[in-house]
Amino acid sequence: MEKLQIALRKARETRSMRDARVDGLPVGAGLDSDVAAQGTPAERMASDYDLAWRALAPAEIDPAHLVRNRVVALDSVQAASPFDVLRTKIFLMMRKNGWTRLAITSPGPGCGKSTLACNLAAGFTRQPDLRTMLIELDLRRPTIAKTLGITPPHDVSSMLGGQFSFAEQALRLRDNVAIAAARRPSKDPTSLLLSRSTETALSEIETLYAPDLMIFDLPPILLGDDTRAFLKQTDCALIVARANVTTAPQIAACEQEISEHTNVLGVALNQCRHIDPDTGYGSDYGY
Repeated sequence: MEKLQIALRKARETRSMRDARVDGLPVGAGLDSDVAAQGTPAERMASDYDLAWRALAPAEIDPAHLVRNRVVALDSVQAASPFDVLRTKIFLMMRKNGWTRLAITSPGPGCGKSTLACNLAAGFTRQPDLRTMLIELDLRRPTIAKTLGITPPHDVSSMLGGQFSFAEQALRLRDNVAIAAARRPSKDPTSLLLSRSTETALSEIETLYAPDLMIFDLPPILLGDDTRAFLKQTDCALIVARANVTTAPQIAACEQEISEHTNVLGVALNQCRHIDPDTGYGSDYGY
């Protein structure tokens, strides 16, 4: 909790310095942080959340790099339509049930779960009233930093282990999406995902940032025990299957495994090309 207070104090100082510049005051004159804290308790709480989000370092994104890596949902374009539909369905179902923590997994590798997670996060940047986090927990084969073309200041494992705060590790995508990605593979992710430090770190993040949705990119569930180790800390899980690769028995096994630890939100079929004979809509609307 001490790290939270330090991060919040720094955020208030940053806002005071910014306000001082706007008002024509010399930098360093600042504004009393107590003044910034005036208002009703609800207003002060909302202000604290805003400060915490603004204090996150912005991610430098190359749109061309995103497209090359099939992240197409940053802007409202035709290719983003399938991800927008999925984003809206996920959020409405989770809000209806009072859920905030979403796990994304798959039966096996190569299903595109991390790419889908990145597109969901990118799509939520176009929902400015919602605050969303994408936290990478596929720590044996992390790909999010490479996919998005970003370099986190510190590794997500170090943040979960308590060596760094979320404010020191995460990057902000536009104004309302935070990305906590890995810099390198982890040697023993299962012990980290089961640790008290990870549970504490996530609770502190929720306290300081009040995200509407936390998306966790987890490993394929049928390949090891990393995902099982963490699912109990989530509200629900989305299964990503790959058309013509993932089998029905694999999906059934995945659903059974998940249901023992959390709620199954549904199955997303990736890389499926289908033409509706009634509408004519087909692969032009995304892969």
